Amino acid sequence: MAAHKPVEWVQAVVNRFDEQLPIKAGQQNTHSKVSTEHNKECLINISKYKFSLVISGLTNILKNVNNMRIFGEAAEKNLYLSQLIILDTLEKCLAGQPKDTMRLDETMLVKQLLPEICHFIHTYREGNQHAAELRNSASGVLFSLSCNNFNAVFSRISTRLQELTVCSEDNADVHDIELLQYISVDCSKLKRLLQETVFKFKALKKVAQLAVINSLEKAFWNWVENYPDEFTKLYQTPQTDMADCAEKLFDLVDGFAESTKRKAAVWPLQIILLVLCPEIIQDIAKDVVEETKMNKKLFLDNLRKALAGHGGSRQLTESAAIACVKLCKASTYINWEDNSVIFLLVQSMVVDLKNLLFNPSKPFSRGNQNADVDLMIDCLVSCFRINPHNNQHFKICLAQNSPSTFHYVLVNSLHRIITNSALDWWPRIDAVYCHAMELRSMFSETLHKAIQGCGAHPAIRMTPSLTFKEKMTSLKFKEKPTDLETRSYKFLLLSLVKLIHADPKLLLCNPRKQGPETQGSTAELITGLVQLVPQSSMPDIAQEAMEALLVLHQLDSIDLWNPDAPIETFWEISSQMLFYICKKLTSHQMLSSTEILKWLREILICRNKFLLKNKQSDRSSCHFLFLYDVSGGGTSQISLDHEEMMRCAPGATLRKGKGNSSMESTAACSGTPICRQAQTKLEVALYMFLWSPDIEAVLVAMSCFRHLCEEADIRCGVDEVSVHNFLPNYNTFMEFASVSNMMSTGRAALQKRVMALLRRIEHPTAGNTEAWEDTHAKWEQATKLILNYPKTKMEDGQVTESLHKTIVKRRMSHVSGGGSIDLSDTDSLQEWINMTGFLCALGGVCLQHRSTAGLATYSPPMGPVSERKGSMISMVSTEGNAETPVSKFIDRLLTLMVCNHEKVGLQIRTNIKDLVGLELSPALYPMLFNKLKNTISKFFDSQGQVLLTETNTQFVEQTIAIMKNLLDNHTEGSSEHLGQASIETMMLNLVRYVRVLGNLVHAIQIKTKLCQLVEVMMERRDDLSFCQEMKFRNKMVEYLTDWVMGTSNQATDEDVKCLTRDLDQASMEAVVSLLAGLPLQPEEGDGVELMEAKSQLFLKYFTLFMNLLNDCSEVEDESAQTGGRKRGMSRRLASLRHCTVLAMSNLLNANVDSGLMHSIGLGYHKDLQTRATFMEVLTKILQQGTEFDTLAETVLADRFERLVELVTMMGDQGELPIAMALANVVPCSQWDELARVLVTLFDSRHLLYQLLWNMFSKEVELADSMQTLFRGNSLASKIMTFCFKVYGATYLQKLLEPLLRTVITSSEWQHVSFEVDPTRLEPTESLEENQRSLLQMTEKFFHAIINSSSEFPPQLRSVCHCLYQRSVAAFSSPRGNRRGSQL
Repeated sequence: MAAHKPVEWVQAVVNRFDEQLPIKAGQQNTHSKVSTEHNKECLINISKYKFSLVISGLTNILKNVNNMRIFGEAAEKNLYLSQLIILDTLEKCLAGQPKDTMRLDETMLVKQLLPEICHFIHTYREGNQHAAELRNSASGVLFSLSCNNFNAVFSRISTRLQELTVCSEDNADVHDIELLQYISVDCSKLKRLLQETVFKFKALKKVAQLAVINSLEKAFWNWVENYPDEFTKLYQTPQTDMADCAEKLFDLVDGFAESTKRKAAVWPLQIILLVLCPEIIQDIAKDVVEETKMNKKLFLDNLRKALAGHGGSRQLTESAAIACVKLCKASTYINWEDNSVIFLLVQSMVVDLKNLLFNPSKPFSRGNQNADVDLMIDCLVSCFRINPHNNQHFKICLAQNSPSTFHYVLVNSLHRIITNSALDWWPRIDAVYCHAMELRSMFSETLHKAIQGCGAHPAIRMTPSLTFKEKMTSLKFKEKPTDLETRSYKFLLLSLVKLIHADPKLLLCNPRKQGPETQGSTAELITGLVQLVPQSSMPDIAQEAMEALLVLHQLDSIDLWNPDAPIETFWEISSQMLFYICKKLTSHQMLSSTEILKWLREILICRNKFLLKNKQSDRSSCHFLFLYDVSGGGTSQISLDHEEMMRCAPGATLRKGKGNSSMESTAACSGTPICRQAQTKLEVALYMFLWSPDIEAVLVAMSCFRHLCEEADIRCGVDEVSVHNFLPNYNTFMEFASVSNMMSTGRAALQKRVMALLRRIEHPTAGNTEAWEDTHAKWEQATKLILNYPKTKMEDGQVTESLHKTIVKRRMSHVSGGGSIDLSDTDSLQEWINMTGFLCALGGVCLQHRSTAGLATYSPPMGPVSERKGSMISMVSTEGNAETPVSKFIDRLLTLMVCNHEKVGLQIRTNIKDLVGLELSPALYPMLFNKLKNTISKFFDSQGQVLLTETNTQFVEQTIAIMKNLLDNHTEGSSEHLGQASIETMMLNLVRYVRVLGNLVHAIQIKTKLCQLVEVMMERRDDLSFCQEMKFRNKMVEYLTDWVMGTSNQATDEDVKCLTRDLDQASMEAVVSLLAGLPLQPEEGDGVELMEAKSQLFLKYFTLFMNLLNDCSEVEDESAQTGGRKRGMSRRLASLRHCTVLAMSNLLNANVDSGLMHSIGLGYHKDLQTRATFMEVLTKILQQGTEFDTLAETVLADRFERLVELVTMMGDQGELPIAMALANVVPCSQWDELARVLVTLFDSRHLLYQLLWNMFSKEVELADSMQTLFRGNSLASKIMTFCFKVYGATYLQKLLEPLLRTVITSSEWQHVSFEVDPTRLEPTESLEENQRSLLQMTEKFFHAIINSSSEFPPQLRSVCHCLYQRSVAAFSSPRGNRRGSQL
């Protein structure tokens, strides 16, 4: 379109620009601002090729906007913003105006545009907050317009001058004359203006003459400031025509100045006109002056007198001061070598000028403070440029007891010196670096007074000051400044911050100071700026403070923080700043938090640049400040107490010296906790911004993770350690960063992506744990506010106040920081939803951080062994975790599942269902399952009867939806957590509850959803754990088959009939999945009776399915007779019939032994349809590969034999994979039973030795020495105990019974005593005799045992031999024989 129809295309772009202006599109947000900026850039580029079309379109837009009628403050602000956007676009288009455009078109455009621009300049209203900015913007447009269209603008001015020569005094309109102040003027154009003025000046009315005098002076400065080289050249090569015009106008103006008042008005212009005549200045400096130039000499003499206070009039003194300042300023644009006379003239006046303007005891004032300040600034800057080494006036302005105006003038003068250095001979700011200490003192004092005047408590210092501590302390006891003083302090503070932004070296310079003092002064400066960032009452200062801090974090500035120890100082100060800002961000104490976060991102970039530059020097620095202790599955908790941070005084760890001292001192700071605290707080802030309702805030936070990763990359490259030691969740952080560049979708999609990434976070750290806990606290507060809204009916005033607070708090980052909430504000509820999703997604890692191993019954591998020790999170019972925040959060979610708030209840229930079902961290599944089970179990009384209530039904319905979403959603990592808690009880209770709901529409819908849940559950069967799977599935089949054909035949309403058919379909699909490979288990009966019961149960289900098939056939016949009008029903029936056939196939497949006799007869049924159905079922089971060997009489024995073979299976190297796997997963409470089974099975297969070898090998590997073998409770010790108990009992009885019987019954030993404890001897007994008897009996037992070696059980021989072999192999020098110990 642009190529073929350029006019239409340009017009389309202009229209789009028009439509997106704030006055038409409404209040701007981030997206609309970007769009508007894009449109503006597009028009600017198009104007280079289609200038006339663009300017014409913008002019028409400006006209229309100016003519719009507006009502209200918001509309007025949008109008003002729209006008600014249009004017800025016009200025840039005009600045790039091509030289080859058609002059005729341009002239016409100028005539249309110029009146609109003049409208803004002429209608300036003093005091209007927007008028000044609009006037400045319009003047910029006029300047650009006059660059290439000077003739058109000059024509308007000339025409107005002509009109002012003939009009009356009362009707004189001088507005167009004021255009001289804003147009672009070079040497030739200024000459034309002077010539035109000389030609018409006498004929002008007085008011017009005064307007011309004022405006010509401004035109002169436009020329000098924009074309300084031309003015300098004027003194190198004097231009006679310029000088002639200036001299003529001087004489005309001199004749006009008849009275004191007129003299005061014209002196500033006269000095300018005199400056334009270099030769005249040379001449009047001589002793003899020509008559024609005498009035010039007299003018200078009068100027000197008035300046010295001898002019007889205050007006003349003030005018003389203005004129002398103009002279000084003009002289700075002249090289000393070109004309020394003008500098002598300046020197003759400058002393009196400075005494007049900079007198602390008598401040200069003309009643217009802004004009006075501008004059003093011009004077101070000019004097510095003339003689930078004469800084007596600097000292006056720096003095603490000087007026605050002097301070303001000095600071703004320094700022102008820094930012405006157009000429080579102008001195640089370096000459003022020696005053850095005084400027820092001024900044600290002004900061304190400004904050005190705003009523805010000064923030606690992050670092004790080494330079200004005493001064700042004394200020605390002064009276609070007045509002007027506070305003002046704010203006001064803003100027000081701008000065730091312009040249940070000016306040960082510390000549001849030691390292600790330098670091202390830097910390004081940065601390002050950081305190300004969260100041909501001073937004301009806060913004400028951020810019200044950013400049202070540039590479060359950081090196000046403390040249003796740059790296240590960097970590110390920058970390404190980071901690303070992030703490404010997380507590939601900042306006425009998104903008602050963007700024923080730039700070992180600067930090990384510095680290990259100094990474070699940083090798010995505090590298472990960011190391995470992952040995326990999480980080050690870092204290975030501010007082602890305060203990890290900057000078405390510094070392004096040169050379490598910085490396040594950086190592010395390694114990400082503030760096890790800052890292933690930064993580917390970024995490908490992820749930912001502001899309831009979320994306910025995600992008900040990249810079955390970059820092970790730099540090790990220096210290040669893994990046995960610095950032355990490095990989996920990088994913966050990559998504921040790609995402351009809506808020919901972005949050879904955020939650998916949060679920991938594996390692608990202090940052993500604190972020979760802080968010949980805010979520609890917001939840209470939502549930209590509106708590009571408030008065109108209270409502308004609450609403105002809500809006303000929301602007301070998030509504959760406020004490009230407004549900009409969509962001409020959206933020609550985002927080809920955040807590769900990140809750698993926090649970992992807090869990203990004692509660676990099953812990799948979660990473390295070192990480698993404290992170077993199996939840067979949630009692142990009842008090954890995660547990409380889940409890709260369950209560909100049935929230009945009249306004947002439905939204809350829907979002809880979706977030818990789709976004919950898999690690929380076991806890959720157990809590759902416990809650649902309370819906039954002690006799098992259902407690049917509306709330309970709602909870059941929500649970079904959550469980279906959860099982249907194959979240990454879900498989390993689903099986950690059984859902059998919960599922059975759900079915039992739903069974009694009846046959109403809602009940049918719930039943259908439950059937769908059962089907999904069976799809995830491999991931779930079942205590009694077969019994559970049989019970579920029994319950669900009751719903088949329950009401479908009785329903009369067509919609209800469809719903019941849907229930039939869902029930049968669930039954199909349940019956797959399910042997039927009747409730009662065993042996023959059991087989009979199975047979009857099979018949029950098979008959039901046959009836359902017949029903489907009948309905299909009816549909055919009605002409196929029920196609939807026919499709349903076809699907239902297919499911029924599958169910019959699965039923028969798994129960051939008990079902074939009932079903085989159907193959010979007289009904063709029935025979066909049986054949279809038979075909299905043949395709599935049914094993008919189950019909054999030895089926049970064969199955057991295969099971034994599987358990005792041995590998090529003698390993026992199944047995060892059982040993690893069976709980310790069941080890005794497992030992019995394993020993019995392996001994029956003559493989006991192989079992013992594998078990003892594992035991020996875990033992530190031979003395610690079998000291713990292990499966190997259980097996050994069982072997000795089973195989050793007969041997011991046979061996010891005769001996013991002899001792007890033999008369020979009846009266023999074996007591050898002297304290227990009877009076008639002898100790020696008892000892001999004991030795004799012991020897008898010993020889009996030794002689029975041939009768020692072979199984126990295997045990002892195996243990001996493994011990000798493991321990090189065994200290004893374990066989004797065991025996």
